Amino acid sequence: MTQPLNVLFLSSEVFPFAKTGGLADVASALPQALKEIGNDIRLAIPRYGFVNERKFRIHEIIRLKNIDIPIGKKTAKLNVKSSFLVGERIKVQIYFIDSPEFFGRPGIYQDPKAKRDYSDNDERFIFYSRSVFEILKLLGWAPDIIHCNDWQSALVPVYLKKIYNKDPFFKKIKTVFTIHNVAYQGNFPKETFHKTGLPADVFTPDGAEFYGKFSFMKAGIVYADYITTVSETYGKEISDGEEFGCGMEGILKKRKKVFTGIVNGIDYTIWNPDIDNYIPFKYSVKTLDAKVENKKFLLKRFNMKYDPKAPLIGMVTRLVEQKGIDLLINAFPELMKMNLYLVILGTGEREYHSKLEALAKRYPEKFAVELKYDDELSHLIEGASDIFLMPSRFEPCGLNQLYSLKYGTVPIVRRTGGLADTVREVNLQKGTGTGFFFDDYKPHEMVKAISRAITLFNDGKNWQKIMKNAMVEDFSWTNSARLYTELYNKILEK
Repeated sequence: MTQPLNVLFLSSEVFPFAKTGGLADVASALPQALKEIGNDIRLAIPRYGFVNERKFRIHEIIRLKNIDIPIGKKTAKLNVKSSFLVGERIKVQIYFIDSPEFFGRPGIYQDPKAKRDYSDNDERFIFYSRSVFEILKLLGWAPDIIHCNDWQSALVPVYLKKIYNKDPFFKKIKTVFTIHNVAYQGNFPKETFHKTGLPADVFTPDGAEFYGKFSFMKAGIVYADYITTVSETYGKEISDGEEFGCGMEGILKKRKKVFTGIVNGIDYTIWNPDIDNYIPFKYSVKTLDAKVENKKFLLKRFNMKYDPKAPLIGMVTRLVEQKGIDLLINAFPELMKMNLYLVILGTGEREYHSKLEALAKRYPEKFAVELKYDDELSHLIEGASDIFLMPSRFEPCGLNQLYSLKYGTVPIVRRTGGLADTVREVNLQKGTGTGFFFDDYKPHEMVKAISRAITLFNDGKNWQKIMKNAMVEDFSWTNSARLYTELYNKILEK
């Protein structure tokens, strides 16, 4: 029997305040779901320079001003502000860690103009991690669990065990550290370690030392009471071998008894074709015919002529190698021989930008690309497409395949990470399944999967059966929140 708990949720980005990727969506939706099932959950996030205080009704907390936070041999001033993360049905208290010196900038991790990481990212997130303890003490609120996410908050478990453990106020607090993508580790020169104020035994091969550098992520893995990642298969991939572990596979294997995968969810108050105001024609599992009207609308936007026998394949993605963009580009001559349309939305590496723009000029009647972030268009692509393509080399969880299922947009995915855990392979004989897989990371294997999907698409009745299978799947955050609450209770019982 799980009990409601007090939880502090830490993330460097939370939608709608600050976002670079899927972490912001998770850090917005999961806390709301945790609160909705009875937990007292609060968030702490840096107050970046671009966060509009008037828009989000952010106000000062008078007793949390001008707090000294040590960073190496110097100190920096902390002010704490407060507001609420307001969802459809729930409000979650959010504390903004305010420091003009460290966070009063136009970017989260990078200077947007120079497109380079800030040179003091180590100090910025040391400050963030140490601030957490000062805030809790001054508030007089000791949570049962501090839930840390990715390298930016990974020092919190170390500080708790190595510095704040002697204070009775913090003695009963346990920590969970979630890895959203093991490739982003927060590795810094050895000199960074001396800024942390941590004892020397932390910087060892069994601690946070990583090939001569100080690794925030490794610190979190070593010192957290429990480690999670965002799908079961990704958890196995990053702990079983060096292909996906990015050097962390050894320490993850060592901690396997306290390491598990819990798949992310999605927010059906935002991603639902029955109520989505971003699509011109709303539809449900009972009114699927309206979906084709969205397809016609999107094709018209890109000056493409509608052909009922040609499926529309959509992609909303970061244009980076991890997402399989190289596979797609190499397969293009073959794909353009097939009867299909392809629309891509995303930003990423300049090399991919220029190649995709050139291909769009070459095949304007079949292919269009929009090189930008556009939330409205991403909803429209989900609502208009027949097929959603995610040929990822690796994918910790993935959210777009979950959106696609809800929209009856049949996913084609590589069998990896969260894609393997959330899509069920189509079986025509049994009429089961929700999407199509390919295994080998090769262009022709992806093309074969697309070909199988097109064949089924032209068998209208069976295609609709697969669409309906997909649309009734339940990947709501409520399921994930229950699993996390069970995990929190399990940790506290130990």
